[in-house]
Amino acid sequence: MKVSELERMSRSAVSEISELSDAGKLEEYRVRWLGGKGLIRRARAAIKEHQGPERVEFAKGVNRVAEEITEVLARAADRIEDEATARRIDEDWIDPSLPATAPRRGALHPVRVVELRCVEIMGRLGFEQAEGPEVETSYYNFDALNIPRDHPARDMQDTFWVDEQRLLRTHTTSVQARLLAQAEGRPVKVVVAGRVYRNEAVDATHLAMFHQLDGFWVDQGLTFAHLKGVAVHLARELYGDRRVRFKPKSYPYTEPSVGIDVECGLCRGSGCAACHESGWVTIMGAGMIHRNVLKEFGYDPDRVSGFAFGWGLSRMTTQMYGLAKLRPVYRGDLRLLRALDGRPALCV
Repeated sequence: MKVSELERMSRSAVSEISELSDAGKLEEYRVRWLGGKGLIRRARAAIKEHQGPERVEFAKGVNRVAEEITEVLARAADRIEDEATARRIDEDWIDPSLPATAPRRGALHPVRVVELRCVEIMGRLGFEQAEGPEVETSYYNFDALNIPRDHPARDMQDTFWVDEQRLLRTHTTSVQARLLAQAEGRPVKVVVAGRVYRNEAVDATHLAMFHQLDGFWVDQGLTFAHLKGVAVHLARELYGDRRVRFKPKSYPYTEPSVGIDVECGLCRGSGCAACHESGWVTIMGAGMIHRNVLKEFGYDPDRVSGFAFGWGLSRMTTQMYGLAKLRPVYRGDLRLLRALDGRPALCV
């Protein structure tokens, strides 16, 4: 092989490589010229066939061709890669100024948001959170709370019975009875949140299943003043500057008992469907724990006292989000839930 022949072949290859647009074809040229059995390797092997000045001249010619082919292949590889990138950009082009299309993230249910808010407030007052079973025995749900079998309060709560001894709990106060039984005379300061069930006629403020939150504190020296202070603090934390009022009530497990109303947030006291035209919404039932309940669990009512309070989280949610009815909150309507997601509660 002569240098002139090798240079003629390289000029033809350079022209062809400059027009390539396919990476596969470019690799074929690289192997043909620079591969283990390529033209450059064979030309260098042929250097020994020449002698004297001719050998030097041939070797220089082979090196020139090798450098030229290597450079042309590198430029072609860069060009083909740039062209491929440009095609991808053109095919997958997006406008970075457009709004993102990320999938919608989930969120907590409004009732859960309000529940966490209430538990957080109670936690700052030193109340620990506890839980209990939703299928309860009649003892913890009624008997231990001063509601014997012939007590009219059993009829008022319209119970769902599972069998003769078990029922779907009608209030989270049943957990209060369980915790007092376990306390063995020690002080208890607990808040309980969860679902409760009553066979009630469904209206704007009542459902057969709803969420309730219960709190109770048993210790020495507690008076009605402590109950009032905690209740007013809760109302202020949850509802801001709305008016709050106390009214006499009757509960079998507390004596004396009170109902705590807050000014309706939808009508500001003028009357609407949410408050049954009264201008007030009952948010809490409360009272001093009955002596019979304390005796049932081994407490001396002459030395130890306590108070308990409970409210419906479902009704509270409608008030805090400015809704007139309970049912839409539980229908699972994504339009409503998305509208409420990220919307601050009226007084949270």
